Amino acid sequence: MATDELVKKSKDKFYRGKNVEELKSVDTREFAKLVKARARRTILRNYNIIEAFVAKCERNASKNKPIKTHDRSLVIVPRMVGNTIGVHNGKEFFKVVIVEEMLGHRLGEFAMTRRIAKHTSIGGGAKKKL
Repeated sequence: MATDELVKKSKDKFYRGKNVEELKSVDTREFAKLVKARARRTILRNYNIIEAFVAKCERNASKNKPIKTHDRSLVIVPRMVGNTIGVHNGKEFFKVVIVEEMLGHRLGEFAMTRRIAKHTSIGGGAKKKL
């Protein structure tokens, strides 16, 4: 099998036997049946919150302005794909572009709260004066 055929086959059935267009047309509760247990429970318990957020994303999609949120525990559903969302990491809003591979994950997974420590030379107050 050629690599082109493999790529085409993997794009046809992207997420649990469905492609992205099919998933976008499916209701959020139907999508919940396809994800794992913890995400399914979260989607079903917070259905109204997720639907309100998706509606806000769809209203602001034409403005090309990221929707800002502090809700890092929100599960990514197919109707969010293609949007830019500003997720708060404790200090600032981190722009996250939602792609197909993020389905079923949470927004907080893509906005890191900690940075890598950059230890360089000693600070100005610690230098020894001659």
